[in-house]
Amino acid sequence: MLVSDRSPSHDATLSHFNEQGRARMVDVTDKPETHRAAVARTSVKMQPETLTLIKEGRIGKGDVLAVAQIAAVMAAKRTSDWIPMCHPLPLSGVNVVFSDNGKDELYIEAEVKTKGQTGVEMEALTAVSAAALTVYDMCKAAEKGMVIGPTMLLSKTGGKNGDYRR
Repeated sequence: MLVSDRSPSHDATLSHFNEQGRARMVDVTDKPETHRAAVARTSVKMQPETLTLIKEGRIGKGDVLAVAQIAAVMAAKRTSDWIPMCHPLPLSGVNVVFSDNGKDELYIEAEVKTKGQTGVEMEALTAVSAAALTVYDMCKAAEKGMVIGPTMLLSKTGGKNGDYRR
């Protein structure tokens, strides 16, 4: 089943609240394991000169994209340490891809996979966010006016709510 980003989920009940109306980690004990994947994307808008420095490897702190890629993988693996109600998941794969518009914007996409009882949307979103923040950190001496975002989920597969594509 394909779910559009414009329509509400067909399971509109919020499952992250207990009987007292307080936040809780959802119990996935009885959910079957399925193959799950999610792809998220963000961008970093910057001056053309900054993008050139990144692409030519001339940022003083080192290889920006290599460090951002490592940050993305590490963040995906530690998402449950950042997001309070996320389950710690055994990830089976994290792939990070960089591209740009040829002038002033760097695009970051991450695909995260697992075989588990809950999805990896948050892991993919956390991965691209950490990569973008790393780009900012490594390039802030060259430019402080960079803008991160928008950050979004592009797709997810697996689970009872079906597939989603933006």
